[in-house]
Amino acid sequence: MNVLIIGAGGREHALAWKISQSPYAERIFVAPGNAGTAQIATNVDISITDFEELAKFATDFNIMMLVVGQEAALVEGIADYFAEREYLQHILVVGPRRAGAQLEGSKDFSKQFLLKYGIPTARYETFTAETFDQGIAYLQNHPYPVVLKADGLAAGKGVVIAQNFEEARAALSGMLQQNQFGAAGSKVVVEEFLQGIELSAFILTDGKEYVLLPEAKDYKRIGEGDAGLNTGGMGAVSPVPFADDAFMNKVRQRVIEPTLQGLQQEGIPYTGFLFIGLMNTNGDPYVIEYNVRLGDPETEAILPRINSDLFELFKALHDHELGQFQLEIDPRSATTIFLVSGGYPGDYEKGKEIHGLQTALPENTLCFHAGTKQTHSGQIVTDGGRVIAVTALGQDMEEALEKANAAAEQITWEGRNYRRDIGFDLKQYLAERL
Repeated sequence: MNVLIIGAGGREHALAWKISQSPYAERIFVAPGNAGTAQIATNVDISITDFEELAKFATDFNIMMLVVGQEAALVEGIADYFAEREYLQHILVVGPRRAGAQLEGSKDFSKQFLLKYGIPTARYETFTAETFDQGIAYLQNHPYPVVLKADGLAAGKGVVIAQNFEEARAALSGMLQQNQFGAAGSKVVVEEFLQGIELSAFILTDGKEYVLLPEAKDYKRIGEGDAGLNTGGMGAVSPVPFADDAFMNKVRQRVIEPTLQGLQQEGIPYTGFLFIGLMNTNGDPYVIEYNVRLGDPETEAILPRINSDLFELFKALHDHELGQFQLEIDPRSATTIFLVSGGYPGDYEKGKEIHGLQTALPENTLCFHAGTKQTHSGQIVTDGGRVIAVTALGQDMEEALEKANAAAEQITWEGRNYRRDIGFDLKQYLAERL
């Protein structure tokens, strides 16, 4: 069976890598892909939101499965486009329709949904340019820190944690008055800051049944010690030491099951991944956000821990047999470290030649490309802010981190940067379990 993956990042490289292991996958295409996906699949130079061209390609190349990695395509309605055309309806689309994609496409929609169905989340208010003055008054009387979120998609950068009123006012003004995030910031959700530690939970669901995938913890800040600006993610760890059976049972009962019940009550069909960003606050899970696809860099940490055939898992999704699917998980730890361009998440230069990719990596270490491309002369160069995700498997988190850091040192280019403290905040939890 031929498969088309939509996206260009490390997540899509990891998906292509995992699907390529299945005997059922004949040809794998990635649109538009990167230099890494080109090594294991065929890249297709089509925009992720050019549905007409993607549909034509799917028809011409007998695509039977469409796996949507990037959120913009889902929010724009790629699943609807394929479902509404009879000649495309035989294609198994892994990704929700536009109605379900609102859970990520609109922070205001998702917060209303959470409150309506009694799912634990932070208190909030939403403001627009027309209610900017009310927003300022609200911030004057709000305890700090406070969280401001652009309503729409902002490539993981539309969140500001303001430590005081001046920072909050500047952030609100930047989004609503200066169009910092364009249409994505036409509404701003202002919510209370939850104290705790974050966790990413993932399910694959047909809207009723679901399979819980390995959890992960990602690291969003550019600087060590969780300092500096938010990024799309600087690294990830799986499993997460504090996510024991008792905590994950709370996630199932208080978050996952009410979410699926809410989707059913709203009449919203949902087929695909659901990523639930959580805060562990004193042992209780609170939802920070929904994403309607796998996370990045979490995908690069969780897929290597799944021993099951991903193609078979997607078939179980299509056949509504997720309830009977037994997911096999590698008990080892996986850690991912992202190598990024100098200046990221601010301005950065592209086209820097990457060295060390041909060097033998430590055993059980993987290299997933994100922002890369291959030149006509065959060089692999940087083509984005987040460039390479290095993942390592180890008997425990310490061993996996040692391998990942050793591999990260080998891969260089002018201005290359990465965090050397991924997973350090989890060591206290590991110590408590000993």
